[in-house]
Amino acid sequence: MSSVRLGPDDDPVAAVASLRDRGPMVALLGNPNVGKSSLFNRLTGIGVETAHYPGTTQVMNLGDTRIGERGAVIIDLPGTYSLSDQAAESTISRRALVELMPDVVIVVVDATNLDRNLFLTVQAVELGLPLVVALNLVDEAEHKGLSISVATLEEHLGVPVLSCVATTGEGVDAVVERALQVADAGRTAAPLAYGVSFETIMKPVVEAANALVERPGGLSARAIALLLFEGAPDLLGISGAMSAVAGPAAEARTASQARYEEPPQVTLARERHALAGTIAAAATSAREGGPRRGPRDLWAFTTSPKTGVPLVVLVMSLVFGFLFVVGDFLATGFSSLWATFASPLIASGIHAIAGNGAVAEVLGWGFDAGIEASLAIGLPYILTFYVLLAILEDSGYLNSLAFLTDRVMHRFGMHGRGLLPLVAAAGCNVPAMLAVRNLPTKRERLIGSTLVALVPCSARTAVVLGAVGHYIGWQPALGVFAVVFAVGIATALGMNSLFPGHTGGLVMEMFAFRRPRLGSILKKAWAQFREFLFVATPIVIVGSLVLGTLYETGWLWKLTGPLEPIVVGWLGLPAIAGLTLVLGTLRKELALQLLITMAVVAMGSSASNLMTFMTPTNLFVYALVNTLAVPCVSTITVLVRQQGWARASGIVAFTVAVALLTGGIFARLLPALGWA
Repeated sequence: MSSVRLGPDDDPVAAVASLRDRGPMVALLGNPNVGKSSLFNRLTGIGVETAHYPGTTQVMNLGDTRIGERGAVIIDLPGTYSLSDQAAESTISRRALVELMPDVVIVVVDATNLDRNLFLTVQAVELGLPLVVALNLVDEAEHKGLSISVATLEEHLGVPVLSCVATTGEGVDAVVERALQVADAGRTAAPLAYGVSFETIMKPVVEAANALVERPGGLSARAIALLLFEGAPDLLGISGAMSAVAGPAAEARTASQARYEEPPQVTLARERHALAGTIAAAATSAREGGPRRGPRDLWAFTTSPKTGVPLVVLVMSLVFGFLFVVGDFLATGFSSLWATFASPLIASGIHAIAGNGAVAEVLGWGFDAGIEASLAIGLPYILTFYVLLAILEDSGYLNSLAFLTDRVMHRFGMHGRGLLPLVAAAGCNVPAMLAVRNLPTKRERLIGSTLVALVPCSARTAVVLGAVGHYIGWQPALGVFAVVFAVGIATALGMNSLFPGHTGGLVMEMFAFRRPRLGSILKKAWAQFREFLFVATPIVIVGSLVLGTLYETGWLWKLTGPLEPIVVGWLGLPAIAGLTLVLGTLRKELALQLLITMAVVAMGSSASNLMTFMTPTNLFVYALVNTLAVPCVSTITVLVRQQGWARASGIVAFTVAVALLTGGIFARLLPALGWA
C-alpha cells in the first residue's frame, strides 16, 4: 500500500491521475473528529495520525488498498463543517470533489451529533455525486441513550446509509462494499427540497443550469445553481459556459436579499440547517433502556476551574511520574541486557572483521555504544511518552484542556486553541510548529512559534530524565522542568506586552469524552516512535562513528577549544559536553546519547554512569541548556517556512541567549545552595 499527502499548494489532479488505474476512487468526507482518518487507516493500513480534537487532518491523504478482489483508491479529505466557506480545509474538500470527480463519496457522520453532521451531508447530496453515508460512532450513541433509524435517514436523504464503528472495524466492510456498488452503478442522489419560497427563487437558476450542454465536474444542475447562488469563488470560473447561469444566479441573489433581508449565502445556510435538523429529529429517538453504562460527558468536571485545575496538576504529575518510574526501570533493564548479551556479540563481530586496532575502536563507537545509546533513550522514555500522549489525545482530554486554559492563554497573547500546539510540542516540536499556522493572527503565530520552541519535546524530556532523573533523582528533574516552565511563562507574558494586538475569543466544538482503544493507542505511538527510530538511530551511528574517529585521532579535544570560554568558563561543564550540545541540534536526544557513547568508549561500560565524570550541578545545567537552546534542525526548517528567515533567526537566537543565561546562573546558584 502507498500514500500521498497533498497540501493546498499541490496539484491533486496530477497526483490522482497516477492512481486512477488502481481501481475506483472513494472519497471520505466528514466533519472533524468523526472517524474519517480511522476509517482511512482501517482501509489502507497506512497510519494517518488521528486525534480526539479538531483540526488534525490539514492535508488531503491518498492511499490505495484492496477490497476483496478489487483495488481501490481512498481519499481522506480534511475534516470540514461546510463546503461553502473559505477555510483551507473547506476549499481543499470542495475542489477535490469537483475537480477529481471521485467514483463515490462516503460521508462519515457522527451518530452522537447527527444534527450538526447532516448539514455537510446535505451539501454533499446537493453536489449530485454517487454517495453513501457511514453512520459512525453508533456505539457512543448507544452509550448516550440514542437510537438512530438508518431506514429513516435513507428515506429522507435518498442515499444508502450504513452504521459502523471505524475504530473497531465493525460494519466497515459493509460500508465499503455498498460504496463500490454505488460507484459501479453510478447512482446519484435525488435533489433535496428546501422551503417553498426559497425554491421559487432558485427555480430559474436550476432551469438555466439544466440547459447547459456540458456541466463541469459531473455536477448536477441543482449543484451548479446553488454554488453560483452562494458565490463559491474558486468554482465560478470552471467553465466559460457558466455565463448562461451567472445572470439568473445574480437575479436570484438579489431577490433573496430583498425577501429575507440577509446575504444569500446566509439564507441558504439557514435552509440547510433547517433541513438537517428536521431529518435528524425524525431519525433520532431515545434508546430503549436508556443510556448504557460507560464513559459519561466529563466536560463540566474537566473545564470547571475548581475541579479542572487540580485535575491538570494530577494528570501532569501522573505522566511525569509514569515516565520517571517506568522509563527508569526500562532504561536500567535495557542497559543491563545490552551489556550482558548484545555488547559482547557486537564486539566479537567487530574484532573478527577489523581486528583490535583503531578501526575496531571506531566501529565500536558506532555499532555498540551508538546503538545502545539510541535505544536506551528511545525505548524507555520516548516510546513511553508517545503512548501517554496518544491516551490523552484519544480520550478527548486535550480538547477540554483548551477550554479550561482559555482565560490564562489570553494573558499570553493567544486563545485556548493555542494550547493544543503547546501540548503537542511535548511529543514533537515539528507537528506542533505546523499546527501554529492554524492560529488566526500573525501575532499569535509568532508567540506560539516561540513558545513551541521552548516546550520540552519527548526527545528533550528524555535527556532530562536520562541525565538528571536517572542519576540524581526525580526532584532535580522536576526542577529542570520547573525552570523551563518559568522561562516559558516569562517569555509569553513579555511577548504579549511587547507585541501589541488583540486576541480573539475561542470558538471550539465540545466533543464528548471517549474510551481510548488499546489498538489505536499502540498503532499511533508506534507510528511516531518508528519515525524516531529509523531517523535518529542512523544519525546516532554516523555521529558516533565521526566522534569515534575524532576521539581516536585526538582531534576531538582540539575542536572543543573554541567552545571552552562558554562551556567551561560560563556554564562550568566539561569541555566535551559543549560539542555534544552543538551536535544535538541534529536531534535533541543526540546530545545525551553521544555523551554517553563517548563516556562508554573512553572509560568502559561503567562510565555509562555520567556521575563518574560530571557533578550533579553539571548534569542539571547540561539538561537545562539542552532543553532551552535551539530546537532540532527539523523544527528550525519548519520554523523558517512558517515565519521566514528573519523571524526564525530571531527565535533561534533568543532561545540560545536564554539557555546560556539561565545555564550560567544555575551553574553558580546550585553550588551556592550546597550542590556539588
